[in-house]
This record gives sequence, structure tokens and C-alpha cells, in this order.
Amino acid sequence: MKNGFIEAGKIINTHGIRGELRLQPWADTPGFLTGFDHLYIDGAPLKVVTARIHKGYVIAALEGIDDLDSAIKMKNKIISVRRCDIKLEENRYLITDLIGLLAVDSETGGELGIISDILTLPANNVYVISGKREILIPAVSDFIIETNIEAGYIKFRLIEGM
Repeated sequence: MKNGFIEAGKIINTHGIRGELRLQPWADTPGFLTGFDHLYIDGAPLKVVTARIHKGYVIAALEGIDDLDSAIKMKNKIISVRRCDIKLEENRYLITDLIGLLAVDSETGGELGIISDILTLPANNVYVISGKREILIPAVSDFIIETNIEAGYIKFRLIEGM
């Protein structure tokens, strides 16, 4: 069973003098962190008063952190969100749920290896499959035939040279 919380970012600095925090989101878009009522720091829930995107980061005001002194103490802390609060669009997945899945050749049914990493590149993500050899497969619909997290596999269509 998956952990009830997902690490979603880090507090990298303060913003202004009223206790706002600059958050580095660990997501494909900074807007991901602006959609939660509570963020969890050291396991404790903190109510989000405001959250907005600013230069690729999230500037957040959290209840109970209302001055510069209390904000400074939060620097470098990891932010988590509850897994059950995450709402994903269809065919969107958390990277943490994809790492470790079995990669299967859709044509032969043969095992290619295990998804060991996902590279987040500007054009699209790339799956790193570790097996008899390392295979890099772009995370696009031309190559991904089926993703079944519950059953523990992703089926890929390979092209010559992969």
C-alpha cells in the first residue's frame, strides 16, 4: 500500500516580511501546490491562507506563520500533501507511483525491465527502464499502450532501435 502522504516541494526561502514562504514545487507545474487547503510540514497540517505562482515558484501564506521570524524557521523544510487530496486528470500519474513498475513489450509480452527513473525534460518526460540493458522511452501516447498501476506494469510499443 502506498504511503498516505506525498512529498510535493520544499520551502526554499521567505518572501516579504509578513511570513510568506517561497515554495519550490516538485511537480510538472507550479500550480499543483496552489490547489490544496492544507500542506503538511513535519507531519503537521498547516492551513493554506493564500497561494499564488510567482516566477515559477509558489508564494504561500500558511496559518500560524505570520512574521519573518517564524517564516525563517521553515526554510529548507519539505512540504507534503495527502495522497487522497490529489486530483489527477485521466491518464496522469504521480512519478512516485510509476517508479518500480514492470515495463512490458506490448507486441511480445516480454519483460523489458523495471522503470527506474523518469526524466522530466522540456519536451516530455522520458521513462528510464533498467533491465538487461537500459532503455529510454518518451512518455508519449505513441509508445505508451497501457498503464496499470494496480497490476504493476506499463505496456510500451517499441520501435526499431529501442
